[in-house]
Amino acid sequence: MTTVSLTDVASYLPGEPVPAAFYTECPGAEDKLRDHPMFKIPPTRHHVPRDETNADMVERAVQPLIERHGSRAIRGVDVLLVHSQLPDLPFVGAGTEVARRLGLNPEWLVDVANAGCASFIHMLKLARQILTTTDAKSALICNAQSAAGQWFTQSEVRRLAQAAIPGDGCGVGYVTTSAGAPVLDVEARHIGQYAGDMTVAVDDGRKYWEPGESQLRIGFTDSSVAKVLARGNRLVPEAVTAVCRRLGVPTSGIDVLITNQPNRTFLRNWREALQLPAERHLDTFDEYGNLFGAAIPVTLDRAVRARQVEDGDLVVLAGFAHAGDFAGAVAVRWHGGQA
Repeated sequence: MTTVSLTDVASYLPGEPVPAAFYTECPGAEDKLRDHPMFKIPPTRHHVPRDETNADMVERAVQPLIERHGSRAIRGVDVLLVHSQLPDLPFVGAGTEVARRLGLNPEWLVDVANAGCASFIHMLKLARQILTTTDAKSALICNAQSAAGQWFTQSEVRRLAQAAIPGDGCGVGYVTTSAGAPVLDVEARHIGQYAGDMTVAVDDGRKYWEPGESQLRIGFTDSSVAKVLARGNRLVPEAVTAVCRRLGVPTSGIDVLITNQPNRTFLRNWREALQLPAERHLDTFDEYGNLFGAAIPVTLDRAVRARQVEDGDLVVLAGFAHAGDFAGAVAVRWHGGQA
């Protein structure tokens, strides 16, 4: 069977760090959920400016890959997979624009709409499947998150507890048919019973695309938050455990765990459930907040550059999406010499 490797990762963060005071000291800041564990505020995050698009961020995130592997290798990728947490245009994903900007001509181009905060894992599985069953030799997978500086800075939404948690950024992965940093196993679970449990809300009851005065926000309630906490606490350890079981490795044998990072509560609960010390569960939450789908590749890139991931480490990436409609984990035997 063809071996597929996560050969390299890179990332991009827009603008300067934005302090928590941007939210907590804005006029009328209040929310009964402010003290809930789901909404403990990170010290800083980054925001895209109004005129920065998902394609802009992907183009900037890919530049280190071009520098390290050469423009010919990146422009020659056969597969391009892109997830944009907040699409810039109705109907149109960012993938084709990314291809134009980077001079790509991929045989496979997919804008991935599902798997949200764990979409890097979903796309890595898709890339692996394509590379092992076709003539394709390389793939570029991209996660762009631009909701923090656009959606969550709306005047009414900015006052809410939910607004202070997200940050913007972009993470990308270069995947090849090689044995350099092999993808050992992937667990991907699409959980239909939780579909539709994530909602958006507007005070005037309109469709989100209809004109109106109220501002779109995520429809959090005490009840829905409790459900998401319970599901998230269970889903991520289950996915990681399934991968480790097939590899014949205890979860305590993971060298580096990187997950999506909705909040500190999830991060603590996940590592405790998996019997891992904090120094082996890496995150960038305090610096970048909840990066949604970009969190996993951004954090992995930062960890690799900081030499927190060593050659030969068993690296497990894991997460869940939305209100629990997707959960996944992937194990990689990291070899970073090619990066």
